[in-house]
Amino acid sequence: MPAWLRAADGGSELTLHIQPGASKSELAGLHGDALKLRIQAPPVEGAANAALLAFVAKRLGIAAREVKLLRGDKSRRKTVWVALAPDQVQARLTAG
Repeated sequence: MPAWLRAADGGSELTLHIQPGASKSELAGLHGDALKLRIQAPPVEGAANAALLAFVAKRLGIAAREVKLLRGDKSRRKTVWVALAPDQVQARLTAG
């Protein structure tokens, strides 16, 4: 299992490094021990956090209510919980 992914509380925790204000929202490889995501929304008034959660939910094919920001509200390094097992997360993020 990659360093950015671990099982937690009936789902998985993802350690993410976010680059807000990008030209488009996309996976961008690794940043140290975190999965790097570029998010199109600017980092103002929670817009990037909301866009991040929506992007993760859509990419994993789950409802937005099944994705929660645990840590890093005002940081580029964030921890997100999702309601999927780690193997499902890894398979869905690496597919297509």
